[in-house]
Amino acid sequence: MNITTKEIAALRAKTGLPIIDCKSALLESEGDEKKAIEILRKRGLSRSDKRANRAASNGVIDSYVHAGRIGVLVEVLCETDFVARNEDFKNFAHELSLQIAASAAKYLSRDLVPADEIAKEKEIYESEAKSSGKPDLVVEKIVAGKLETYYSEICLLDQPYFRDPKKKISDLLAGITAKTGEKIVISRFARLELAC
Repeated sequence: MNITTKEIAALRAKTGLPIIDCKSALLESEGDEKKAIEILRKRGLSRSDKRANRAASNGVIDSYVHAGRIGVLVEVLCETDFVARNEDFKNFAHELSLQIAASAAKYLSRDLVPADEIAKEKEIYESEAKSSGKPDLVVEKIVAGKLETYYSEICLLDQPYFRDPKKKISDLLAGITAKTGEKIVISRFARLELAC
């Protein structure tokens, strides 16, 4: 099987592992990226797992104001001041500010969405689907699909990146984590908009 350098680079960006390990896993999985990641994890080569327990106590606060009507503050943390001063890291924080201004994310991730809010959305989606006469099995699938769309609208990590909708913000986070070799955390953000 012939593995392209583009495939190897994509796997390396997601895992942060050396090219040789990524190539070996892709060859073993016959080009299937998900299987390759699983192979790397079984070998104990997932650097992101090792980073998870490290402290992120440095970082930056980035701000963005759009036309004097929308303002954003975002705090992004890393492990060292060396990375905090890195242009790629600062650019990542600024891109997050622009994303939040454009997309009006309410939560960082889906696990932070209150359970009652999710229950309310599910109830609305179920009643919509049932009123159209769909069978229960189809209703479940419709609700699951609409809930995924809802998460992609309100959760920053699930949102499509405004510059490249094929990527999610979680992909950007994985990319900067792999590039810097450090634990990177989007710790908090705030978005203000004039109510006129």
